[in-house]
Amino acid sequence: MQPLLLLLALLLPLGTGTEEIIGGHEVKPHSRPYMAFLQFLDNGKKRRCGSVLVHKYFVLTAAHCRGSSMRVILGAHNIEKKERTQQVIPVKRAIPHPDYKNFSNDIMLLKLERKAKQTAAVKPLRLPESKNPGDSGDPLVCNNMVQGIFSYGKQNGTPPGIFMKVSHFLPWIKRTMKRL
Repeated sequence: MQPLLLLLALLLPLGTGTEEIIGGHEVKPHSRPYMAFLQFLDNGKKRRCGSVLVHKYFVLTAAHCRGSSMRVILGAHNIEKKERTQQVIPVKRAIPHPDYKNFSNDIMLLKLERKAKQTAAVKPLRLPESKNPGDSGDPLVCNNMVQGIFSYGKQNGTPPGIFMKVSHFLPWIKRTMKRL
């Protein structure tokens, strides 16, 4: 769990007071090949969110992580450096949940311009098959499946963090992915 928390903290927007890691450690490079880094412009300002690759053409993130010039970086260990494992893919279409409003139903699918090439550093994370069981858009992972998408929490990073339960949105996710 600590490696995931570290990854979540690293992907939070600058200025949120989470630039330092407290009680965490760096994860083994590319040990989370499903992690995706979303960059976009919001009113001319560069923003970023975490996200998760769930299919070769789709990334799941928080709906409030929307803007222009959206692109996803896959296969990165250190986002500040160019790595041969990185794949930078523009977002073709952002599909927020139809009932998204002020952190309610805060979940969004991103259709990629081209498919992600699966490698050791880039692999999709399975969606849960039933209703049984950071950073904005980052996944809550359990049993190698995405169970939640981080929506919001306290600015200082202390609990609680609010996650959208992915299994609740499965019909919408599957219907949307099939349609596109």
